[in-house]
Amino acid sequence: MGTLDIDAAVAEFWRAREQGIFFPPAWSGRLSLEDAFRIQLGLIARREALGERRIGWKVGLTSEAIQQQFGVHEPVFGCLLEAGVKRTGEVFRTADLIKPGFENEICMRLGGDLAGPDVDGAAARQALAACYPAFEIIETRGDFTKDLPLAIADNAQQKAIVLGAETRPGADLDLAAIPVAVEIGGKEVASGRGDAVLGNPLNSLAWLARKLHEFGRGLKAGELVMTGSFTRQFPLAKGDRIRACFSRLGAVEASFV
Repeated sequence: MGTLDIDAAVAEFWRAREQGIFFPPAWSGRLSLEDAFRIQLGLIARREALGERRIGWKVGLTSEAIQQQFGVHEPVFGCLLEAGVKRTGEVFRTADLIKPGFENEICMRLGGDLAGPDVDGAAARQALAACYPAFEIIETRGDFTKDLPLAIADNAQQKAIVLGAETRPGADLDLAAIPVAVEIGGKEVASGRGDAVLGNPLNSLAWLARKLHEFGRGLKAGELVMTGSFTRQFPLAKGDRIRACFSRLGAVEASFV
């Protein structure tokens, strides 16, 4: 296959998106992962040109539980848009969502830039300004496991994030050791620890900085980064109330009507 015309591909994906088609069938099996990331970035640029604002990034497929669930073996990234940022206690209309689900994560806010091919966990820790207990609300807009590149091009299932209270991490805060308990309707359905996320959520931040470098980008001070789920992903249904309690970081909640 020759070099893909990314601009032309973005235009085709955009036309499909305007018709409510997020996984264009004509592109199934045709994209490399690099192509898919470039199309994603091109589609986000079009949304920004129409007035949306990108305020950060997400890293997905970071835990063994998630990788086993979807049959993949490396992380992916997506973009966060300002309109999708919600606060704990948010009430979502399920009818407005496409096959929704959720993941429990630590969201990080950067206090400094983070960029380059050699970023490691120590550099990520130095750039970290704040942490939030968080949910990522995802949509299954196509067959994620059948065609991962199409899912990446479609911004890796991203729909919204829900943030709890901010914590300024001290030197003694070991993010790898933080446990979480996840509840649906008041019943615990899963538990996990921060080391499920690439050994430490800071490693997720470092991976993202290195990956973005491949596309001529980096992380900027003030941006938010969703670092990946501690447990597997869960589907959502009308009437669900979800809660995740992270030791030392607090809780985050949302409901669906």
